[in-house]
Amino acid sequence: MEVNGFRIFLLVYLGFSIILSIFRVYKQITIVVVFMSSQEDIQKGFLETVRFDANGLVPAIVQDHETGKVLMMAWMNRESLEMTLEKRKACYWSRSRQKLWLKGESSGNMQDVHDILIDCDGDTLLLKVSQKGGACHVGYHSCFYRRVNEDLSLETCDTLMFNPEDVYGKKS
Repeated sequence: MEVNGFRIFLLVYLGFSIILSIFRVYKQITIVVVFMSSQEDIQKGFLETVRFDANGLVPAIVQDHETGKVLMMAWMNRESLEMTLEKRKACYWSRSRQKLWLKGESSGNMQDVHDILIDCDGDTLLLKVSQKGGACHVGYHSCFYRRVNEDLSLETCDTLMFNPEDVYGKKS
């Protein structure tokens, strides 16, 4: 069955539909949604399925599309999500700067978006990307570059990709 360009495989059980998979290619980005819903939810589009919080934000986990390595977590609002879908480049909402943040805009470390997945509750996104350079603003490939040891000390467990002072300048 297709609804608004979505190919839907579903199983109806006690008045609810368990959507096994929805695939839609939007400007070369595959969007996958898996959730249990009522019949009305099937008619919704992707953007209407996303459950933004009271501040209009949704968390986005970012993962390397080839290796599965988690690179970072950031926040998206509707505008940044629409921009991501349009440009196929990751765009987030900066809570500290209160503005849109096109990843890599100042560093050159862009993220090309291959897939967007949404969780069962519609309140968390997973972006699968190709990362150019480091994802972390302190220079590492991943923002999750520190491992907790048994003695609760931290050790670096990732590759330093760039010197942040060379990219962003010295902090004053």
